[in-house]
Amino acid sequence: MTQEPRARELSWSNERLVRECCQGNQAAWAALIEKYKNLIFSVPIKFGLSREDAADIFQAVCLDLLSDLPRLREPRALPKWLMQASYHKCLRTKKQRLELFDDTAEIEKLSAAQTQDLPEELLDQLQREQILRDAIAGLPDRCSRLVRLLFFADPPRPYPEVAKQLKLATGSIGFIRGRCLKLLRKRLEMESFR
Repeated sequence: MTQEPRARELSWSNERLVRECCQGNQAAWAALIEKYKNLIFSVPIKFGLSREDAADIFQAVCLDLLSDLPRLREPRALPKWLMQASYHKCLRTKKQRLELFDDTAEIEKLSAAQTQDLPEELLDQLQREQILRDAIAGLPDRCSRLVRLLFFADPPRPYPEVAKQLKLATGSIGFIRGRCLKLLRKRLEMESFR
């Protein structure tokens, strides 16, 4: 049974998470997946693949991570490794789809791309998104939940619903949101987020 990550494990550096995972710490593994699940899943979505394909790619990348983690030389490079692994699995998935329709020109183009790294502009975008996710995760719990509910819920949630879920007065949401966004801005500035 997989152990749920606690706030303690979620705050660990990649170096510590990788070390703990390699020592069999299930909570560290859960924290590692929790930290990077959106990053892994976002690559196939940006690539235009279906949610089903994205879920399959997510599972395949996690399996690769599980087997390759002990050989990871630089834990700080883990996000880039995950992005590259997801990208190459996306290329393979797209190529398999094209082979069904015998689209030779597109198949050759994808085959050539499989030996290349993730395009720089996509890499930059994915890194920025991960910095934002990490900054939100590093906020106090109430702020983190508030920001996610207000800005990342689909469909967007109205203040009364957010207030009810967080057990706050509806009139206080705007004030608390301002404080939380100020904290978020500071965290992003510390990361030189642009």
